Amino acid sequence: MTDFTMKTDADGVAIITWDVPGKSMNVMSIEGLSELDSIIDTVLSDDAIKGAVITSGKDGSFAGGMDLNLLAKMREDAGDDPAQGLFDGTMKMHALLRKIERAGMDAKTNKGGKPIASALPGTAAGIGLELPLATHRIFVADNPKARIGLPEIMVGIFPGAGGTTRLARKLGAMAASPFLLEGKMVAPAAAKSAGLIDEVVADPVAAAKEWVLTAKDADILKPWDAKGYKMPGGAPYHPAGFMTFVGANAMVNGKTQGAFPAAKALLSAVYEGSLVPFDTALKIEARWFTNILLNPSSSAMIRSLFLNKEALEKGAVRPEGVADQRVKKLGVLGAGMMGAGITLVSVQAGIEVVLIDQTQEAADKGKAYSASFFDKGIARKKSTEEKKAAALDLITATTDLDALKGCDLIIEAVFEDPAVKAEMTKKVEAVIPEDCIFASNTSTLPITELAKASSRADQFIGIHFFSPVEKMALVEIIKGAETGDRAVAKSLDYVRQIRKTPIVVNDARFFYANRCIIPYANEGARMITEGAAPQLVDHAAQLLGFPVGPVQLTDETSIDLGAKIARATKAAMGNAYPASQADDLIFWMEDLGRLGRKANAGFFDYDEKGKRQGYWKGMHDKFPLAEEQPDLRDVQDRLMFVQVLEAVRALEEGVLEDIREGDVGAILGWGFAPWSGGPFSWLDIIGTPYAAERCDQLEAQFGERFKCPDLLREMAEKNQTFYGRFGPDAKAA
Repeated sequence: MTDFTMKTDADGVAIITWDVPGKSMNVMSIEGLSELDSIIDTVLSDDAIKGAVITSGKDGSFAGGMDLNLLAKMREDAGDDPAQGLFDGTMKMHALLRKIERAGMDAKTNKGGKPIASALPGTAAGIGLELPLATHRIFVADNPKARIGLPEIMVGIFPGAGGTTRLARKLGAMAASPFLLEGKMVAPAAAKSAGLIDEVVADPVAAAKEWVLTAKDADILKPWDAKGYKMPGGAPYHPAGFMTFVGANAMVNGKTQGAFPAAKALLSAVYEGSLVPFDTALKIEARWFTNILLNPSSSAMIRSLFLNKEALEKGAVRPEGVADQRVKKLGVLGAGMMGAGITLVSVQAGIEVVLIDQTQEAADKGKAYSASFFDKGIARKKSTEEKKAAALDLITATTDLDALKGCDLIIEAVFEDPAVKAEMTKKVEAVIPEDCIFASNTSTLPITELAKASSRADQFIGIHFFSPVEKMALVEIIKGAETGDRAVAKSLDYVRQIRKTPIVVNDARFFYANRCIIPYANEGARMITEGAAPQLVDHAAQLLGFPVGPVQLTDETSIDLGAKIARATKAAMGNAYPASQADDLIFWMEDLGRLGRKANAGFFDYDEKGKRQGYWKGMHDKFPLAEEQPDLRDVQDRLMFVQVLEAVRALEEGVLEDIREGDVGAILGWGFAPWSGGPFSWLDIIGTPYAAERCDQLEAQFGERFKCPDLLREMAEKNQTFYGRFGPDAKAA
């Protein structure tokens, strides 16, 4: 079985087809690179072959990128010198793509080469675009579902098979930056407009063949190989180019706060590469690529945001032996913000939805949320009136519970009050089929307690969405004490239908995500009461890669919500509740009516349009600023450890059953320092012995909440890693 095959037509054009056996989308492997190299040698050496077209045997796609196991193998094969192994392996890829690009042309005259075109039936990502960029013309099918781009930066690396160097020289640093530094993926028409590809056609193979047969020497010579080439927008030593790179550096640091090493490495590769000839630039790219592959951040991000995320989406934790549970008809109880969002993502997946609320007006308003969403999409030409009509036809907005009779899944999103939820559970169970699964979207109330209102506790489960539903990728599935496997499978299959990433956790107060988020917000508030400047607290978090700091997060989610959670937790825990000055600050702000963004007054001042105007100085009347501000490292460690230790405790207590879910859930759920790969990956990066030692220091200085969990202490004494002990490979062994 081979990844690449070649067939030469009577007209002398070789059709090279990439079709990896057993895969729905092509990925590049070591074997694939070797096969393609051999085929290109044949194309260039056989006088009967006039040129070639590289295409895909997959319907609707060209390639999804590199098999990331290839990078691991290159590192392993290098033995004691992984850097050399990775560099040599990368340079082999460069040599193959350069061979395609030069196509046998004479080094001095730039003549005599054979035209090689790409014909992409659809999506081309990563190496799936880097390979076409090395060919002489790129034809793409007019496929609106296709996406073209270089998304490597999103998983902690950058395009290392020449994509960085070629795209920067093809478009210029400024025009290339959205694709290189943001991982932007665009439809074929937008890719052509941006200059990524050359043609959008109905039949890319036919068009590519026709072009190959008529191409001249000048058509296959890349601009950077021609005499007198000048980089679009200017090289760094050109006045315009100088300003471009100054701006690019500011933009990268502004967006990443210096926390993401791949972005800095990419910019270095582009800057340094643009100062030298093309082949030297490829070596520079390979060196920076090797550098980033050896950075533990890169390995952690690849593992969490690619391998682990993909495994969870494919059902890594789905109960075995349970038949397909895809949802046919969904009932949503409550048409507020969460219910309306759940309805929207469900109809986008083609699921019929019955949306229930107390009044017809409220139910209709919930349905109107979907209509408004599609209207915005139509205005941006991302949707159509036909798609909007089809989606709205799937929604029945009503007050009549009898409309739920045909549902196979119910998601309750009513007011966060156990009595209200219990009443709805009983009313709905009297109507729905006996095998219908009932799920609560509660964010804090224990599922086992809510299930007591159900006559079918084995079919009762938590499906916790994050707000806004349509934007957040994570869904937290919570098993109650009696929840059965079919309810878990149903929830997982539903989350897969709506194209989100699930994690499954056992029932406990605040489940997993909120268990970690709440201490983060509280630690920020606690530091303010100690005299720390809120600017220092928030910026310290952003320097760690968090999208927002804990102070801003509290304003965004609302201060009265924090107060409500604190009171409810205190009522439930009694004397065991860990009271702190953070509560004093939150309750004081609540009493003042400074409830956050929604009230246009909170830790920030706002203008009449709701735009933040800076931190509210009035908080220092009650909690004065300290003359000597805390050390940045202490602030950052407090913010990191207060979350990470909760993740460890969740694993220790069995709330988390799989550390992959702990890492993926943290990044997707609340933006936990993505460069780290998540809490458990971060502990593996810093090492459990150091983590335990730092816990002892923080506990001595700041309190018992930083006490080292027994599990972490034990692992530190044995110098164990979390993925070494709890990862999928360890479990398999």
